Amino acid sequence: RKLLIRCGLQGRMPHLVACGGRDAAFDDFKTAHAGKGVSDFVAMLIDSEEAPADPNFPWKHLKVRDGWDRPAGAVDDNVLLMISCMETWIITDRVALGEHYGNKLQETALPSLKNLEGRARADVQDALTRATRNCSNAYQKGKRSFEVLAKLTPIVLSEHLDSFKRICRILEKHL
Repeated sequence: RKLLIRCGLQGRMPHLVACGGRDAAFDDFKTAHAGKGVSDFVAMLIDSEEAPADPNFPWKHLKVRDGWDRPAGAVDDNVLLMISCMETWIITDRVALGEHYGNKLQETALPSLKNLEGRARADVQDALTRATRNCSNAYQKGKRSFEVLAKLTPIVLSEHLDSFKRICRILEKHL
């Protein structure tokens, strides 16, 4: 929520629902999409898990990767992919990471900012875990991941992540 406010969506924030795992998120999306009103915009924000062949066609990626069929009436704008995972966003903003983790952050354990969205999910997550292993608040999925996410800077993410720019464009268009 805080990151989206920092993206300039204050006053037109989407209703956010944490759904749990991938399948639960897809099930919740299908339910929300089927029950939406004519002027409602429903989207699913989800990790791509691996780089899609074409990030502008996320339903094709989800069909190949997860076997998910696009619900009737859904379009590619309804899927907001974090490529390859949320941790890609987190490792992108080195200033926010440093402020959150302090001087025990081992920034040298993080990958180069070049081609971040082409890196394997496991490599990104492992790098973040290694970089924060000596910190008192070492990275963990869940509450700690959302604490860091809230501190990220949209301009920095947009500089390095095409998928983040796509998400911002879609939200600007539909909200």
